This record gives sequence, C-alpha cells and structure tokens, in this order.
Amino acid sequence: MRITTRPARGIAAALAAGTLAVLSLNAPAAQAAPARSAAQSYVAMGDSYSAGSGILPLDPSAALLCVRSTANYPHVLAARAGLALTDVTCGGAQTKDFAGAQYPGVAPQLDALSGSTGLVTMTIGGNDNNTFIDAILACGSAGIATLGFGHPCQSLYGSTFDDQVDNSTYQALRSTLAAVRAKAPNARVAVLGYPWIVPAAPVAGCFAKLPIASGDVPYLRDLQTHLNAAVRRAAAETGATYVDVSGVSEGHDACAPAGTRWIEPVLFGTNFVPVHPNALGESKLADRTAAVLGLS
Repeated sequence: MRITTRPARGIAAALAAGTLAVLSLNAPAAQAAPARSAAQSYVAMGDSYSAGSGILPLDPSAALLCVRSTANYPHVLAARAGLALTDVTCGGAQTKDFAGAQYPGVAPQLDALSGSTGLVTMTIGGNDNNTFIDAILACGSAGIATLGFGHPCQSLYGSTFDDQVDNSTYQALRSTLAAVRAKAPNARVAVLGYPWIVPAAPVAGCFAKLPIASGDVPYLRDLQTHLNAAVRRAAAETGATYVDVSGVSEGHDACAPAGTRWIEPVLFGTNFVPVHPNALGESKLADRTAAVLGLS
C-alpha cells in the first residue's frame, strides 16, 4: 500500500540460506551421505507494506524509488525459516506492476517466478485505482477543515471507495493471483491482509497525529475491512492462502503509542514514509505469516 504526503494537499510511500552436502571421509563414494536439499526458493512480491517502505536500512539491491527495507517482513521470515529469498517488493506497486515494469529498470514482479519457486508472499491491492491513497488524503483534508468534528469524508464520498474495490480492485486481484499461479505452479502462494491503520473507534488525542475527523474513523475502518475482504475472496478463488492479520493487529494501529503501534501516523512518527508499518509491525507480520504457513 502507498500512502504518501503531498505538499499541495497537506498529508498523505537477501538473505539466502543454502546447505552443502556433507560427505563421510571414511565411506566409499557409493555410500556418500545424500546432499541436503537446498533452501526453499521464496519470492516476496507486492507493495510498500511488503517492502517495508520507510524503515531503515534500505535494501541496496532495490531501485531507490521502491524504498525497500532489509527489515521488511520477507527478510525477517526468510532469515527465521531458512528460505532463499528473492525480494521484488516495491513501494507503490499496483496489481498491474506484476506484469509490467513499475519504473524504468524495475522488472515486472512476475519475472521473479518460475517452476522452482516454492513460496510466494505479498500484500497487494491497496494502491489500485489509488483507492486507499485517495481515501486517506480526502479524509485527512476534510478532517482538518472541520477540526476533527463530524464525518465530512463520508458525507462527501459515500460509497465511492467501496465501489472502486468491488468494481475494479477485486477483479484485478483475482487476475493477478491467477497469473502468479501460472508462473509458479508449484509454489504455495500467501496473500496478507493489511493491518489496521485506524482503531475501531476514535481515540482521544489521535487527531494530532492522524488528522481524521472522529466520524470518519469508522468510515475508513470499514473501507479497510472491505478491501481485506476482497483480498481474502480473490485468494480463496485462486487457491492462495489468505493471511488474516486483523486479529493480531488490533490495538496496534497508528493511534496507539510508540512501542505498541505497528503503523506509524502522519505526524510525530518514526518512519520517513507515514501511515506504513514500522519495524515492529513488519516483524509481527512475519510472525503471523510464519504461524499461518507452519514455518514457525
């Protein structure tokens, strides 16, 4: 997911583990100990929530525009489970960037897949049609205009963002996951939901960090629920595993205090890309993915 600040609008972007065969010096060649299997090939795909955009240190192997971190959940998961990681995550990625180049010199993400790929993970869909970006920008701007009172964003946009998820994002997710399956027919494909950005109800003092009007907090929460439901549905229909993070991320949204929150707020946060997971959040996403996939 890509949620960035824009000056003109106020607020808003490998470990490889291998093993060598160990041969007994005393045994005949025919009785040599069999080689241990190489580490499972793991390809990490997706947007900034997978790339860990905004967390230092940056991955020197990635294009600068991808703002990929070596502390993202794919790196944590690969190190923990002994997986051979190929990380092609990139901040701002949409489903279309799986089949096409997102930036000059950045290959389509599907190019990283092959018949030997054993595991694929991703977060994707939050940037399609700029749905969530536009929602955060619109609700933030409206919230500032009303000093945090009412639900100006909901009044202005109604079901617009949800309609975009239903009419476009879901179909794109389904097609993209089918393309992943075609390129990596032997892989286990896991799609993560997005962790909570806003709490279930307004929290006192949060407006100073995340300028969303009190009545629009549940509105944005419902939109995120809708988006995650579309991701879950597309995963189920294409044979992918959906990694539900809604339960484990409850109480760790951008309104939670530092040290507890997994998502950094717009203001007074620690990441240079706001409204994105911090290092703790990425680590917890790795924990949840490992648990769901039986890698812990």
